[in-house]
Amino acid sequence: MDNTGSPPATRPDLRKYAWLAIAAAVLTVLLKTAAWAITGSVGLLSDAAESLVNLVAAIVALVSLTIAARPADEDHHFGHSKAEYFSAALEGIMVFLAAASIIYLGIERLLNPRPLESLGIGLAVSMVAAVLNGVVGRILIRVGERHRSITLRADGKHLMTDVYTSVGVVIGLGLAWLSGWTWVDPVIAILVGVNILFTGYRLISESTAGLMDASLSPEDNARIQAILDAHTEQGRIEFHAVRTRESGSRQFMEMHMLVPGDWTVQRGHDAMEDLVELIVAQFPAMSVTGHLEPVADPRSYEDMAL
Repeated sequence: MDNTGSPPATRPDLRKYAWLAIAAAVLTVLLKTAAWAITGSVGLLSDAAESLVNLVAAIVALVSLTIAARPADEDHHFGHSKAEYFSAALEGIMVFLAAASIIYLGIERLLNPRPLESLGIGLAVSMVAAVLNGVVGRILIRVGERHRSITLRADGKHLMTDVYTSVGVVIGLGLAWLSGWTWVDPVIAILVGVNILFTGYRLISESTAGLMDASLSPEDNARIQAILDAHTEQGRIEFHAVRTRESGSRQFMEMHMLVPGDWTVQRGHDAMEDLVELIVAQFPAMSVTGHLEPVADPRSYEDMAL
């Protein structure tokens, strides 16, 4: 048996981006609350409520990134990277709660309509907040994808959803302003709430997959299989029981490498190490564990099933 591991690439401290998200969320909440106070629009209130969720989510992201950055210890031999999935799941739950509140407010205003005031100023303030969210959201998504952080990706996607919401609210309220149709305002709020529900569902689905040790993507698994196929010599060097999983920013792979039984331990070890180096070159966040077996021993094939 030969167990060979590769340390994952060191990831930079990402907490500064969580602080950026917090600062942007605070400013956005203030701007959108001001827009709601000026106009009395429940559509703008729903927009402000979503930004308040962004603020809470950014704080949760900061905490989860702090925990995930801790090294492995006696109680957590594989590190703390899964803390990021809890953050994404909690954000999804908060999104659901915000959406329910927004839909409720929209229905209440639809049943009890009220006139809107100073919409022009309110919409201008809301658009400033949308631009701020858009800039920060793109930064978070780009950094999250580069460093495989589900927390930053989730936060960035949520901010971009907020941007699309704000644009929709502004367009709808602009129509209400020009036409005098006050019912447009609560309808927009309800539509915003439904859109947010879908965002929450996506966040919870992604975090649940991570907590359940889902395999890498089909594309990544295909790339790994291509590497193994290039080193396969039928009846001499073969591979089976190849398994992958993802945990936050880290990736894990296990495999059984079957080699001629008359190879020395040193030769088998060197072959395994060379192969692991090739895999890690393409997957810098990967930790690989390999099990060396004799290709001609029937017992080598008893553990192929998942």
